[in-house]
Amino acid sequence: MTALLALTRDISPNFNRCELTHLARTPIDIELARRQHRQYQAALRELGCEVMTLPAEPDLPDSVFVEDVAIVLDEVAIITRPGADSRKPEAKLIAEALKPYRALRYIEAPGTVDGGDVLRVGKTLYVGLSSRSNPSAIDQMRQHLAPFGYAVQGVEVTGCLHLKSAVTQVAADTLLINPRWVDAAYFQGFRWIEVDPDEPGAANAIWLDRGVIYPSGFPATQQRLIDHGVPVLIVDASEVQKAEGAVTCCSLIFRKSGKM
Repeated sequence: MTALLALTRDISPNFNRCELTHLARTPIDIELARRQHRQYQAALRELGCEVMTLPAEPDLPDSVFVEDVAIVLDEVAIITRPGADSRKPEAKLIAEALKPYRALRYIEAPGTVDGGDVLRVGKTLYVGLSSRSNPSAIDQMRQHLAPFGYAVQGVEVTGCLHLKSAVTQVAADTLLINPRWVDAAYFQGFRWIEVDPDEPGAANAIWLDRGVIYPSGFPATQQRLIDHGVPVLIVDASEVQKAEGAVTCCSLIFRKSGKM
């Protein structure tokens, strides 16, 4: 199997100036965030990824969240147009990093989409209709991806920043979901593990062949995953969570050799 590459970026020294939509601003411990990010990168390596780390961007506080500015598939990468204006300059930097690996397509105005709103399950891309992502971007994604056989479906999201705040894949046939933030009826044909009701933010996880990277702050939902036979590798994500981030946000994971 072709090696997996996890593209990451170091924490900005101005991470405390991050965009916030649903959370009140609380101080982020930058040094702790950096230590946690290194632990996260180590977890990616442990589960079989080669990790590529881009340098910190002082003028782009949210730039550790590389997932939001690209959607990388085997055949092509789509460079997004983030919903927050402060994040739009991140796209050019990620495009340069991805050029050696994929042909690039671009979302144009008036479309906006964050990669955190895009859940790929097989050949279907579910795209959250959120404060950051709109129908124009979904239409453009359909046009870009139709030649490669992908379906693109819009999904209503309420109460959270991104679709992948509400649902992620944790096994070939299983989704981890908060049904209060997204309707499970969108995802017919899958088993569902519901987050613990007292842990609404617990639905974000990274599924890799060797296991699932999962944040330490949700012990009840973690136990539900274990009870369902999902192997979990726990990381502390407390500081990125203060920036409305999560484990999926901090990497772009793809096969080094796609189908160019």
